[in-house]
Amino acid sequence: MITVKNTIDAPISKVWEFWTLPEHITKWNTPSPDWHTPYAENDVQEGGKFKSTMAAKDGSMSFDFEGEYTLVKQNEAINYVIADGRKVEISFKQTPNGVEVVESFDPETENSEEMQRGGWQAIMDSFKSYVESAT
Repeated sequence: MITVKNTIDAPISKVWEFWTLPEHITKWNTPSPDWHTPYAENDVQEGGKFKSTMAAKDGSMSFDFEGEYTLVKQNEAINYVIADGRKVEISFKQTPNGVEVVESFDPETENSEEMQRGGWQAIMDSFKSYVESAT
């Protein structure tokens, strides 16, 4: 598994809300300024499904990221299986410095693990910036 993480300076309830609500996912789910997420739906419960569309802002390409939740513990953990069968585990933990979000995922075989780690970490960094700048 590949792991990325960050510590978010915000209350755990806000971190959870911003991670799970579609109106927030569309604002932070991007690895770089030339990409965006114009659509997201999220049924955050075990057996619930999620889907988001990530697209290049210039319209040159887009793809859907979707899957099904296998574990949901509010303010603690989310596990899911991506449509291609890969597993993802996310933990949320209150620390003295903020909420530590740790995300581990099975790598795919098309891109290098280093590239995948970089992309997922960039999205995690975007999440941190969005949550910490929102009032």
